[in-house]
Amino acid sequence: MPDSGVEDLLRELSPQVLGAVVRRYGHFDLAEDATQEALLAAATQWPVEGRPENPRAWLITVASRRLTDLLRAEQARRRREDSVVQRTLPEEHLAPAADRRAADSDDTLVLLFLCCHPSLSPASQIALTLRAVGGLTTAEIARAFLVPEATMTRRISRAKAGIKAGGVPFGMPPEAGRLDVVLHVLYLIFTEGYASTSGPELVRSDLSTEAIRLTRIVHRLLPDDSEVTGLLALMLLTDARRPARTGPDGAPIPMSEQDRGRWNTGYVTEGIALLSEALPHGPTGQYQIQAAIAALHDEAPSAEETDWPQIEALYELLLRLSDNPVVALNHAVAVGMARGPRKGLAALEELGDRISGDHRFHAARAHLLEMAGDTAEAIESYVDAARRATSLPHQRYLHSRAERLRGS
Repeated sequence: MPDSGVEDLLRELSPQVLGAVVRRYGHFDLAEDATQEALLAAATQWPVEGRPENPRAWLITVASRRLTDLLRAEQARRRREDSVVQRTLPEEHLAPAADRRAADSDDTLVLLFLCCHPSLSPASQIALTLRAVGGLTTAEIARAFLVPEATMTRRISRAKAGIKAGGVPFGMPPEAGRLDVVLHVLYLIFTEGYASTSGPELVRSDLSTEAIRLTRIVHRLLPDDSEVTGLLALMLLTDARRPARTGPDGAPIPMSEQDRGRWNTGYVTEGIALLSEALPHGPTGQYQIQAAIAALHDEAPSAEETDWPQIEALYELLLRLSDNPVVALNHAVAVGMARGPRKGLAALEELGDRISGDHRFHAARAHLLEMAGDTAEAIESYVDAARRATSLPHQRYLHSRAERLRGS
């Protein structure tokens, strides 16, 4: 039986070890393979022989030795002079060995920047982040995204090859905006886990949980960054509702109908505390605003007591920062809830064709039409939304709303 304590420790140390090895020796692709082998050795040996006094140094040493073996094998295949020059063996370096770095050093953030390099596609950024920083196996990532393991293997291999071919240096990027890319990737991982866009399940808790874990790491490394704090608060305040989001059959339950007693009060409390910490410091960014909206939902004693005018105002503020059609859609719904369904429908019409192909547009329109008493049009919009949805639980839910209106 696996030792959960060892597994948790290895998951925590995985990015630190990989970061240390890449910083010292380069060769991201081979270093990642060497780190995975070191982790496997630890998972096998530590439960039997006991944990070493310095687990991190032990892993770095084993990974460095394995990297030496991999590079020797590489050199045996490629004897040309330029290959030998580029692929110096670890013991030939003059600088201190990787395992002799300061005990408090942590290259996890640098590793995140590397995995989220702008030259990679969003899909590659996500896959590489979960593999290299999250410590998930390729099979686990493939299952989470409902693709064959071979497909995910190719995706991760292409990402590694892109970093290698581009000669991306291991270090903090000079441009400040790169942190935005990292936060966006973590946000994408969370949202795919919290509201799956495809497949038989509405929620993939392994992804949302991993996104929260990784964002906690970034917050630990950058405690004074208000947007990092805001993103962590947003994730916690949103994930707090997960226990009540689905019924026994896996069907989604609208927030207005959820049992709020099942919400994770610990996450709500922590999220609000983080938000209170972030808002007074620095410029207010999109994640802080979204967290503030989530907090208003979570703090409302009931759906009827939700402060929709304040939510509408926050979405208006968010629209000034991001001309995102999904934000505009949520703003239109907030208008409808705050000022009546006809006002909300008018706001939806102003979106034009920007998001009319998305099932969420038609679902929102159906909801507002239902509120306005336009039953026939609401049924039509629910059916249209179900036809466009790619998630099976959403399809079933939208069809059930249409059937319920037909029977009323």
